[in-house]
Amino acid sequence: MPRTLDQIVEDARQLPREQVAELVDRLTMDLAKGMDPGTENAWTDTAMRRLAEMESGKVKPVPGDEVMARARKIVGR
Repeated sequence: MPRTLDQIVEDARQLPREQVAELVDRLTMDLAKGMDPGTENAWTDTAMRRLAEMESGKVKPVPGDEVMARARKIVGR
């Protein structure tokens, strides 16, 4: 019987941070393989624009844990 997504996530949580990061990188690369080139270019343009905004001081970066806390509050988790 195939493992459920919840089982896979629970196993991933037991890994060292470095291996979790590698897993995320690999999954992201797999998702990107099927991405439409126009979509990929749009994401790249957005990322570069946001980086320039942060480097210029136009926007202030928000820590990831704060972003996740806000998102969880919005979706009610």
